Amino acid sequence: MERIDTDILIAGGGIAGLLASAVLAEIGFDVICADPVPPVTDGAAAGADTRSTAFLMPSVQLLERAGLWPRLAAHAAPLRIMRIVDASAAEGALETADFVSDDIDQPAFAYNLPNWLIRREVLAHLQTRANAQLLAPCRVEGMLARSSGAIVTLSGNRQLRAPLVIAADGRNSPLRKAAGIAAKKWSYGQKALVFVVHHPDLPHENVSTEVHKSGGPFTLVPLPDAHQSAVVWMATGPEIAALNTLDDAAFAQAATARSAHVLGALTLVAGRATWPIIAQQAARLDGPRLALLAEAAHVIPPIGAQGLNMSLADLAALAGLLAEARNAGQDIGAPALLARYSRARLPDMAARIAGVDALNRASMASAAPLHGLRRQGLKLLHGVKPLRKAAMFAGLGAGARQAP
Repeated sequence: MERIDTDILIAGGGIAGLLASAVLAEIGFDVICADPVPPVTDGAAAGADTRSTAFLMPSVQLLERAGLWPRLAAHAAPLRIMRIVDASAAEGALETADFVSDDIDQPAFAYNLPNWLIRREVLAHLQTRANAQLLAPCRVEGMLARSSGAIVTLSGNRQLRAPLVIAADGRNSPLRKAAGIAAKKWSYGQKALVFVVHHPDLPHENVSTEVHKSGGPFTLVPLPDAHQSAVVWMATGPEIAALNTLDDAAFAQAATARSAHVLGALTLVAGRATWPIIAQQAARLDGPRLALLAEAAHVIPPIGAQGLNMSLADLAALAGLLAEARNAGQDIGAPALLARYSRARLPDMAARIAGVDALNRASMASAAPLHGLRRQGLKLLHGVKPLRKAAMFAGLGAGARQAP
């Protein structure tokens, strides 16, 4: 049996696990990331993740400190305006509210990149780091927590010892379940269609647009090509199933209608992938020699770019505590330290899950009186400058600071 020693094992090689590997390696830890499936780094290959991720500014700052952002910035589309459009009026009139990054002295709210490309660039970065390694395919088959460290059994007849294991192994996290950490889960009866569109009539002008009607938002997120956008179309399960029966031309017509024509006619470039919409919240983020990260800790609907950015807020908090402990000569997997991590993240995590839950339920509303309330709420939020600025800072999340 091969025996491996490292400072930190990260279980899960999705975007969150790879980014965690890069951030923790940058601050001097020896890191091994194990994933059952090798990452797909070609957008045209089978199994490529066709979704995109918008990195909010606090996340961009974390990636800058890790030396990652120069690799990603060249491929990113800045999101300088967040536009919310209510298209629920029977007469077809649109209620539009623009939230502009200039109003809070930010160059952009976020920068958007395709997920497969993020994996490609982060992997290339990790290959330049002697203290970071990806094992894939490699499955975590068991973990034994002891006072001196964790002993982890890996596939391929390998055993690993580390002071700390980070579970970034997804919403159904085997490590979370093995540690006995409960997770509350609920469903909305929704699914999301993810795809890329071309809109030759109008450029996106770095505006991310959420169109609300009923069933869930239809979101157009800019890509580097001014005439291409990534789309997340949330609707009820039966609606998504019906849309998936359409050929590309009919589907593009349906997408154009649902977009309220805000970018003119849409044609399908890539996709369609379907994802279930759920929310999930772990009761705590720590276990013996174990820290939960990303979807092992929380899952939310894809609204307001909160999902992965919450994960990077987890990572920033954990990395700070680990560096502090190491510099003080302390155990990086000590129960007290991991409990501090959990206490630090749980309030913000719960607040964001509750906020996105409320937004999603409002976007699902189909009754006309509820549409009216949603419109009035949007007018109030956008029309009162202090409320508008507070909402923009709140959306940016941890690390954003409101000017006095």
